[in-house]
Amino acid sequence: MQAFVRGVAVAAIVGLSACGSNQLMNIETGQNSPDEFAILPTRPLSMPPDLALLPTPTPGGANITDPNPNADAVAALGGNPASLADQGIAAADGALVAHATRRGSDRAIREKLAQSDADWRSRNKRRPLEALFGTTVYQRAYRPMALDSQTEQQRWQRAGAITQTSPAPREE
Repeated sequence: MQAFVRGVAVAAIVGLSACGSNQLMNIETGQNSPDEFAILPTRPLSMPPDLALLPTPTPGGANITDPNPNADAVAALGGNPASLADQGIAAADGALVAHATRRGSDRAIREKLAQSDADWRSRNKRRPLEALFGTTVYQRAYRPMALDSQTEQQRWQRAGAITQTSPAPREE
């Protein structure tokens, strides 16, 4: 009788554990649903003060109600969205860009990083029991890249860096 009760308890625990899902951090989650972050709302319709100011309609072209995230971000940060047309580097940022690219820059860095991450994920796939129970592998896969915040804080404090929001280091 006790073996039966234990079997039912184990089955109940396994069944209830299958109810939880942490798919947000699961790097092997299927991509069969729409990406909610790719949907941008359009601007509200409005009547321009002069109809002659409207651009000439072009099939497949932009609409004045279409969102423009780059220009919106520049305007929100106090910049001039019209300056986005040339896509050049502002004179005030020239020194910063020159310093950041002093050892060269790679135009294909995004593609290389995406390929590197895909290779990393393929080497750190779900193990059979992880796949069976649907557990997350994110923490295990990226653990070697994680930063130990307390050790790093102590390293910087020992080096003499001022860490205003951090407590004083422990005396050992």
